[in-house]
Amino acid sequence: MGSRLSPEANAEVPREALSFHGDATGAQVHLDDQRSTARRRSTFHDGIVFSQRPVWPGERVALRVLRHEDGWCGGLRVGFTRLDPAQVAASCLPPFVCPDLEEQSPTWAALLPEGFVRAGNVVCFWVNRRGWLFAKVNAGRPLLLRKDVLVQGAPLWAVMDVYGTTKAIELLDPKANAWITSGEPMPESEVTSGEECVICFHNTANTRLMPCGHSQFCGSCAWHIFKDTARCPMCRWQIEEVAVEPSVKSGEGS
Repeated sequence: MGSRLSPEANAEVPREALSFHGDATGAQVHLDDQRSTARRRSTFHDGIVFSQRPVWPGERVALRVLRHEDGWCGGLRVGFTRLDPAQVAASCLPPFVCPDLEEQSPTWAALLPEGFVRAGNVVCFWVNRRGWLFAKVNAGRPLLLRKDVLVQGAPLWAVMDVYGTTKAIELLDPKANAWITSGEPMPESEVTSGEECVICFHNTANTRLMPCGHSQFCGSCAWHIFKDTARCPMCRWQIEEVAVEPSVKSGEGS
């Protein structure tokens, strides 16, 4: 039976600094000797990496984007999984965390907006006790990525996919940057959904997918998703409705 993480245990047990798991890595991943840097050798996929230990609810996973590579569509994916990397053979890892690993295991991950994953940016992500997955870049506002992570009953490991335009990342000590560990996530009504569409990276994100509520898409891309797959690319929930956000002016055609 797996161990169970609780807030009480979290307060008492010292945390080992996060590093990448040394064995469970995608086929194209190269780790440095300290297992703090992960680089994708070639192509745009097979870049999955895990934390070497479980991550507590509320604990920040901090990383720096070291290298950006043009020519691909989309970049770093981040999230959490109940899949213990110590029990995973590297040869069995799929090419993508979304949707492949999510379909094969209890895994919850999301694409980060293009503005988050530029070289030099510091990104942190975490899941709170309600199962909400957040991320923020540098000292910016938190971005709510999804709201369905199961945090009770089993440990969660951080999972990252060094995908597409993201060529290399480095894990950081959250204590080195005060903004990473300071403050609680903002109320849902105040969490930003990003400024540009995470699909086309051009138009303003002004559309909300229902019922999951993800709103990182412009109207054009949202309708294409609805017609093509009818599943949210962030959480894979079935889309029942596409709603335009009245408070956001569209950047389409500008």
